Amino acid sequence: MGSGTREIKLVVPSRIESLAFINAVAEEVADQMKFDEEARNAITISVVEAGTNAIQHGNKEDETLPTEVLFRQEDGQLVILIRDAGLGFDPERIADPMAEENMFAESGRGVYILRSFMDEVAFSFRDGVGTECRLVKVLSQPARPSNG
Repeated sequence: MGSGTREIKLVVPSRIESLAFINAVAEEVADQMKFDEEARNAITISVVEAGTNAIQHGNKEDETLPTEVLFRQEDGQLVILIRDAGLGFDPERIADPMAEENMFAESGRGVYILRSFMDEVAFSFRDGVGTECRLVKVLSQPARPSNG
Protein backbone atom coordinates (compact mmCIF):
# COMPACT_ATOMS: atom_id res chain seq x y z
CA MET A 1 0.00 0.00 0.00
CA GLY A 2 1.15 3.52 -0.71
CA SER A 3 1.68 5.98 2.09
CA GLY A 4 -1.64 7.68 1.24
CA THR A 5 -3.66 4.46 1.46
CA ARG A 6 -5.32 3.28 4.65
CA GLU A 7 -7.55 0.26 5.04
CA ILE A 8 -9.72 -1.53 7.55
CA LYS A 9 -10.90 -5.10 6.99
CA LEU A 10 -13.84 -6.64 8.83
CA VAL A 11 -14.72 -10.32 8.77
CA VAL A 12 -18.08 -10.95 10.44
CA PRO A 13 -20.42 -13.91 10.80
CA SER A 14 -23.23 -13.91 8.24
CA ARG A 15 -26.06 -12.92 10.52
CA ILE A 16 -28.21 -9.81 10.43
CA GLU A 17 -26.92 -8.64 13.82
CA SER A 18 -23.49 -8.09 12.23
CA LEU A 19 -24.92 -5.17 10.23
CA ALA A 20 -24.89 -2.89 13.30
CA PHE A 21 -21.12 -3.35 13.61
CA ILE A 22 -20.58 -2.85 9.86
CA ASN A 23 -22.70 0.31 10.02
CA ALA A 24 -20.75 1.71 12.99
CA VAL A 25 -17.41 1.20 11.23
CA ALA A 26 -18.76 2.76 8.00
CA GLU A 27 -19.94 5.82 9.97
CA GLU A 28 -16.57 6.20 11.67
CA VAL A 29 -14.57 5.82 8.44
CA ALA A 30 -16.77 8.34 6.60
CA ASP A 31 -16.51 10.76 9.52
CA GLN A 32 -12.72 10.46 9.75
CA MET A 33 -12.42 11.09 6.01
CA LYS A 34 -14.44 14.29 6.49
CA PHE A 35 -17.31 13.42 4.15
CA ASP A 36 -20.24 15.81 4.50
CA GLU A 37 -23.46 14.59 6.12
CA GLU A 38 -25.18 13.72 2.83
CA ALA A 39 -22.22 11.63 1.66
CA ARG A 40 -21.88 9.93 5.08
CA ASN A 41 -25.54 8.93 4.93
CA ALA A 42 -25.14 7.64 1.36
CA ILE A 43 -22.10 5.58 2.40
CA THR A 44 -23.69 4.02 5.47
CA ILE A 45 -26.98 3.25 3.71
CA SER A 46 -25.07 1.64 0.82
CA VAL A 47 -22.73 -0.39 3.02
CA VAL A 48 -25.62 -1.73 5.08
CA GLU A 49 -27.60 -2.53 1.92
CA ALA A 50 -24.65 -4.35 0.30
CA GLY A 51 -23.92 -6.10 3.60
CA THR A 52 -27.55 -7.19 3.88
CA ASN A 53 -27.40 -8.61 0.35
CA ALA A 54 -24.16 -10.49 1.14
CA ILE A 55 -25.52 -11.92 4.38
CA GLN A 56 -29.07 -12.75 3.25
CA HIS A 57 -28.74 -13.57 -0.45
CA GLY A 58 -25.08 -14.51 -0.83
CA ASN A 59 -24.39 -16.45 2.35
CA LYS A 60 -28.04 -17.31 3.14
CA GLU A 61 -27.45 -16.24 6.78
CA ASP A 62 -25.10 -19.20 7.26
CA GLU A 63 -23.01 -18.08 10.24
CA THR A 64 -20.19 -20.42 9.22
CA LEU A 65 -19.68 -18.38 6.04
CA PRO A 66 -17.89 -15.07 6.59
CA THR A 67 -18.98 -11.74 5.18
CA GLU A 68 -15.98 -9.50 4.53
CA VAL A 69 -16.04 -5.72 4.33
CA LEU A 70 -12.93 -3.80 3.35
CA PHE A 71 -12.77 -0.01 3.66
CA ARG A 72 -9.87 1.53 1.74
CA GLN A 73 -9.03 5.23 1.62
CA GLU A 74 -7.08 5.98 -1.53
CA ASP A 75 -6.51 9.01 -3.75
CA GLY A 76 -9.31 11.15 -2.34
CA GLN A 77 -11.92 8.43 -2.41
CA LEU A 78 -13.34 5.69 -0.26
CA VAL A 79 -13.38 2.23 -1.84
CA ILE A 80 -15.50 -0.39 -0.09
CA LEU A 81 -15.43 -4.07 -1.00
CA ILE A 82 -18.15 -6.39 0.35
CA ARG A 83 -17.53 -10.10 -0.23
CA ASP A 84 -19.65 -13.18 0.33
CA ALA A 85 -19.38 -16.87 -0.54
CA GLY A 86 -22.56 -17.00 -2.60
CA LEU A 87 -23.15 -18.18 -6.15
CA GLY A 88 -23.69 -14.67 -7.49
CA PHE A 89 -26.39 -13.14 -9.66
CA ASP A 90 -26.76 -11.27 -12.93
CA PRO A 91 -27.12 -7.54 -12.18
CA GLU A 92 -28.55 -6.98 -15.67
CA ARG A 93 -31.45 -9.33 -14.94
CA ILE A 94 -32.68 -7.43 -11.91
CA ALA A 95 -36.16 -6.04 -12.48
CA ASP A 96 -36.48 -2.25 -12.62
CA PRO A 97 -37.74 -1.28 -9.14
CA MET A 98 -39.27 1.90 -10.61
CA ALA A 99 -41.48 -0.03 -13.04
CA GLU A 100 -45.14 0.14 -12.09
CA GLU A 101 -45.42 -3.64 -11.60
CA ASN A 102 -42.54 -3.58 -9.08
CA MET A 103 -43.47 -0.50 -7.05
CA PHE A 104 -44.85 -2.52 -4.15
CA ALA A 105 -42.48 -5.48 -4.32
CA GLU A 106 -40.98 -6.47 -0.97
CA SER A 107 -37.44 -6.65 -2.35
CA GLY A 108 -35.40 -5.83 -5.43
CA ARG A 109 -34.29 -2.26 -4.70
CA GLY A 110 -30.80 -2.91 -3.31
CA VAL A 111 -28.72 -2.49 -6.47
CA TYR A 112 -30.82 0.55 -7.44
CA ILE A 113 -30.08 2.12 -4.03
CA LEU A 114 -26.36 1.43 -4.39
CA ARG A 115 -26.24 2.98 -7.86
CA SER A 116 -28.22 6.00 -6.67
CA PHE A 117 -26.00 6.78 -3.68
CA MET A 118 -22.48 5.83 -4.73
CA ASP A 119 -20.19 7.24 -7.44
CA GLU A 120 -19.24 3.76 -8.69
CA VAL A 121 -20.80 0.33 -8.20
CA ALA A 122 -19.40 -2.87 -9.68
CA PHE A 123 -19.87 -6.58 -9.10
CA SER A 124 -17.43 -9.37 -9.72
CA PHE A 125 -18.20 -13.04 -9.42
CA ARG A 126 -15.46 -15.37 -8.32
CA ASP A 127 -16.10 -19.00 -9.33
CA GLY A 128 -16.52 -21.09 -6.23
CA VAL A 129 -15.43 -18.23 -4.00
CA GLY A 130 -18.37 -15.82 -4.05
CA THR A 131 -19.43 -12.34 -5.02
CA GLU A 132 -17.64 -9.04 -4.52
CA CYS A 133 -19.47 -5.73 -4.56
CA ARG A 134 -17.20 -2.70 -5.09
CA LEU A 135 -18.52 0.69 -3.97
CA VAL A 136 -16.69 3.99 -4.48
CA LYS A 137 -17.46 7.41 -3.02
CA VAL A 138 -15.30 10.34 -4.09
CA LEU A 139 -14.42 12.89 -1.43
CA SER A 140 -15.56 16.24 -2.83
CA GLN A 141 -13.27 19.18 -2.36
CA PRO A 142 -14.55 21.79 0.10
CA ALA A 143 -16.17 24.81 -1.53
CA ARG A 144 -13.72 27.65 -2.08
CA PRO A 145 -14.73 31.20 -1.14
CA SER A 146 -15.50 33.33 -4.15
CA ASN A 147 -13.38 36.38 -4.91
CA GLY A 148 -15.89 39.03 -5.37
